[in-house]
Amino acid sequence: MLRTRKQFLIVLILVIAGFGIGIYLQDLQHRKSTQAAWLSNRFNLERFNRVRAHTLEMDASNWRSMQDSIVMELDSFMILRFRKEMDSILKERKD
Repeated sequence: MLRTRKQFLIVLILVIAGFGIGIYLQDLQHRKSTQAAWLSNRFNLERFNRVRAHTLEMDASNWRSMQDSIVMELDSFMILRFRKEMDSILKERKD
């Protein structure tokens, strides 16, 4: 075990430094993921607003065609999202 006060202080400093470095590295990763999330959310919000505006234009006479258009828009969005996720998974497997 630790026999002297000096050894205890050295171990304590190493543990505190390790936690500090770990917290710093975790914060860097958090910033990267937060930035990516903001970018994707901004894109998703723009797309959602377009779909919402499209929905507000619906009335009894054009309801069916508008509904089909919205469904196609959302389907294409889901396909693009799936492709992006698959590309990400394949890239991670290559690395």
